[in-house]
Amino acid sequence: MTIVELAKQFATSEMTIRRDLDYLEERGVARRTRGGAISVQSRSFEPPILQRSSHHSREKVAIGRAAAALVRENETVFVDGGSTTHEMARALSPELPITVITPSLLIAMELANKPAIRTIVTGGVVRLGEMSLIGAHAESVFDTLNCDSVYLGVAGVTETKGLCEYNLDDAEVKRAAVASGRRVVVLADESKIGRVAVVTFAPIRDVDVLVTNASLSHPVVRAIREFDVEIVHATVEEEK
Repeated sequence: MTIVELAKQFATSEMTIRRDLDYLEERGVARRTRGGAISVQSRSFEPPILQRSSHHSREKVAIGRAAAALVRENETVFVDGGSTTHEMARALSPELPITVITPSLLIAMELANKPAIRTIVTGGVVRLGEMSLIGAHAESVFDTLNCDSVYLGVAGVTETKGLCEYNLDDAEVKRAAVASGRRVVVLADESKIGRVAVVTFAPIRDVDVLVTNASLSHPVVRAIREFDVEIVHATVEEEK
């Protein structure tokens, strides 16, 4: 981005933008260039799940609740691993009779004390730092199990690159889950809208619903709607 573009976007002075870019360079998240800056964050960099949980936490709670409200009695649903889908699992009523398939040990533990919910764990190899299951066993479960709805967390989503993920192994599990479902629901806070990560695991045409706190006027959200994707706007509660 250029300094001029940033000053216009944030309605502030170019001097303020220069100071902000200097600060970001000191923090190691941007590199100053002539007249602007570029991100130094790799498209394959994924912060640990416990660190991600503290980022945009109110937004993730709102999105998780909105996604949980879409689940109906007696459905079989896939709930992906991730900090936003974990909030969805927390929001599911303990009295809702459903079957949940998940590759996330954290989500399985969250659901273990909800008596009406039957939880199926995919199996596979535990991914360090994520407590999610990957590998051939995690993928092959979808050869015999079919889902009414698939609820996915993503590293990024755009109208051109579709659904993106940081990790190749996670992406393969998500791809298998998408193929097993009648309806695909994506949970993405505004920071994920327009972001591209290293792996595309599904095109935007495979998505039925996007649950996000991003404004309906967001240019990427508007573009995604052109693919007949339903947008569910999650309202974030103001801090008290």
